[in-house]
Amino acid sequence: MDIQLLRTFIEVSKTRHFGHAADNLYLTQSAVSFRIRQLETQLNTALFIRQRNNVRLTDAGERLLPYAETMIQTWQRAQQDVSAMQVANEQLTLGASPMLWELDGVSGWMNRLCADHTDWLLRAESTPRELLARHLIEKRIDAGLTSEQPKLEGLQSHHLGDYQLQLVSHLPDLTLGDISQLSLVYLDWGTRFAVAHSQIAPLQRPPVLHTQSCHLALNYLLTHGGVAFLPSLAIQPYVDSAQLYLVDHGHVMTHPLYLLWLKSNDKTLLINELIRSTGQI
Repeated sequence: MDIQLLRTFIEVSKTRHFGHAADNLYLTQSAVSFRIRQLETQLNTALFIRQRNNVRLTDAGERLLPYAETMIQTWQRAQQDVSAMQVANEQLTLGASPMLWELDGVSGWMNRLCADHTDWLLRAESTPRELLARHLIEKRIDAGLTSEQPKLEGLQSHHLGDYQLQLVSHLPDLTLGDISQLSLVYLDWGTRFAVAHSQIAPLQRPPVLHTQSCHLALNYLLTHGGVAFLPSLAIQPYVDSAQLYLVDHGHVMTHPLYLLWLKSNDKTLLINELIRSTGQI
């Protein structure tokens, strides 16, 4: 499939006019018409209903449009990747759940990494924690950040540091005995957190919000009130400004954060250099 045929098809579908599409593509109108006929021949179906001053997609054209847009986007990303490799000495792709990328400590660590290795091409991919091991095996990512190490043979890990979750509310001077009637916001940090959370009796009720987004949980608490375990770095400005308050004088859970990669990964030397240069979170 000629990518230029798809570009022309998309432009005609947007402008609904062969002449306007030709102007936007810096082609003659006959060249645009020829490309569309080529595409229709390859697909063995008409893509446009051609009427005077009224060009519109056929049903087949409507079906093709989202695929064509996806193929163009994929081609553009491929071009960017190949071009980037020509200017970067090394490339490293890191994966983590969106929630971990939100952590201030993780973003600071990434900033140091970028500053220390300006000749590297770094990618930060959103990877659900349940897919982390699979993406490592499939080499979609070179290394991953997680608070729970998956059971995977040949896995190498490095302890990057610890983060704290603190129980907070919109009301001051509360103890664990005071929170049983407050709206519960549950920020899903995984199995280890779920086990620890289940052992706190006043929190055993359905949450009004169950989410994997720290920002969403924090905004809900600030807007509607309630109680939740949230990262200490995220809540500190709001505790300092008396918008949120620590429950039970700072009920805390501490969780580790690991960098994981496969021992057979051909980027192992690069990952070791990353660890040496950036230290702990």
